[in-house]
Amino acid sequence: MVIYKIEINMTRQLSKSDFRKNVIESSMLSLVQFKKEWNGASQIIEPVYNELAASYNGIVNFYTVDVEMEKGLDSEYGVTDIPTILFFKKGEIIDHAIGLTPKNVLITKIENAMAKAGNRTY
Repeated sequence: MVIYKIEINMTRQLSKSDFRKNVIESSMLSLVQFKKEWNGASQIIEPVYNELAASYNGIVNFYTVDVEMEKGLDSEYGVTDIPTILFFKKGEIIDHAIGLTPKNVLITKIENAMAKAGNRTY
C-alpha cells in the first residue's frame, strides 16, 4: 500500500495591490506573514503557519507577503525582522509575532485576538 501525504496550503500570497482589499478592508481577523522564500526561519515556520491556516479556515484569514517581491509593505508596517506575523482587525494591527514563534504561542495569540476582535465563533 502506498500512502501519499498531501500538504494543503491554506495561505494566500498577497501583492501590494490586493493588500488593502484583503487585509485592511476586511472585517475578519487577518494574519499576514512577512517572509523571504530563501530565509531559513521563514521556511521553518511555514508548515506551522499552514497548519494553523487549515485549523482556522473560514474563521481567520491567513496571508503571506514575500518582502523581496512586494517591496515597501514591510517598511510601511514597521517590519524589520523576518519572519514577522502581523495580526490585523479592521485595518489595525492588534498583535504581532516576530521570528520563530512556537505553535502554542501563535494559537494563544490567535485566540486572544479573536476574543478581542469579537469574532469568536466556537
